[in-house]
Amino acid sequence: MLITPITKLEGTFSIPSDKSISHRSVMFGSLALGTTHISNFLMGDDCLSTINCFRKLGVNIQIEEDTVTIEGKGLHGLTPSEDILDCGNSGTTVRLISGILSGQAFSTTLTGDASIQKRPMKRIIKPLSEMGATLEAKEDNFCPMTIHPHALKGICYHSPVASAQVKSSILLAGLYADGPTTVIEPAISRDHTERMLTAFGATVTREGTAVTIEPCKELYATDIVVPGDISSAAFFMVAGLITPGSDLVIQNVGINPTRRGILDVLLTMGGDITCFNEKEVCGEPICDMRVRYSKLHGTTVEGDIIPTLIDEIPAIAVAALFAEGKTYIKDAAELRVKESDRIETLHTELSKMGAHITPLADGMIIDGGYPLTGATLESYHDHRIAMALTIAACNAQSPCTLKNSDCVSISFPNFYQLLEMHSQRLSS
Repeated sequence: MLITPITKLEGTFSIPSDKSISHRSVMFGSLALGTTHISNFLMGDDCLSTINCFRKLGVNIQIEEDTVTIEGKGLHGLTPSEDILDCGNSGTTVRLISGILSGQAFSTTLTGDASIQKRPMKRIIKPLSEMGATLEAKEDNFCPMTIHPHALKGICYHSPVASAQVKSSILLAGLYADGPTTVIEPAISRDHTERMLTAFGATVTREGTAVTIEPCKELYATDIVVPGDISSAAFFMVAGLITPGSDLVIQNVGINPTRRGILDVLLTMGGDITCFNEKEVCGEPICDMRVRYSKLHGTTVEGDIIPTLIDEIPAIAVAALFAEGKTYIKDAAELRVKESDRIETLHTELSKMGAHITPLADGMIIDGGYPLTGATLESYHDHRIAMALTIAACNAQSPCTLKNSDCVSISFPNFYQLLEMHSQRLSS
């Protein structure tokens, strides 16, 4: 794809629905008794992988435009799949469904695309094994992975990483355990699982960084309205801040406290972002955002805020390129085990454009203020890398070519259409 520079962004629009919430709504609706209606569902490739997996487990799921209707089977109503479950590119699918399958009465094999087969599964194999399940993985760490369920016991697990996927996998297995299950994290990760399980009737409590779930007889269907995904909004937030003359309104953005780290960092960098029309929908806070071009300055991103913005660091890195001074990103080693090694991919590709980036074991140092030039860039089939490189390329001094740009369909199918619709270009 050829990306030419733009002169500004303007207009009002909505971004795709939240991917994390869309995944969970399908999973929990499938396990609940009754009919769950999900409005504003994200029809991205990852979420469709979750739907396909649960269909193969015997759940009747109907799709009509952006609404999904699920005839739930109950906690013990899933049936064995005749095929290996293909989770596509979705780490959320493979890790969360592993917790659910650990509590079933049948064995299941999970796999995914080439990227999924390189992502570490030991982080869920260890706690689920402690609970009583048997998980057989390639090289003891990678998909394909077969789950042989057994009677599960409640445990108290000290997670070495603050990961919503790890926490959620354990909590979902905890629904089937013989006693309470507690996950203690080094910092609080996104809490969509806790909020939504409570809405479906589970008993979930939090104390500090510890979350406890009680064994559950049944979940009960409830209707879900999915808010806009701040992880997708992040790229337009950054584009609006770094492109002179820009003035955007992004509607219905989820600002869950465990997800709004990108907003807090951009405000700290001097970003002109105003939240208005704030309200709560299905237990999730949302707002509209006005984003205007700003003179940004460098900052340090580290510590407890990292789990609230780990997926948005590619966008933050682009913002830092256009900020005055240096930006330090630390405590983010999790970036190395995403769809790509995002520390290396950001360093390699942005450096081609003239960016000054020093990679670290757990992050990077970005020296802002250097002009970007055109280059041929590679997405590594990583949707967030593709969008970050696109926003950087829109503000380069000459056109760029981005290879494998279509991977954005994983989370933001109409990304390029929205960008084109709300951009003015040098040639216009």
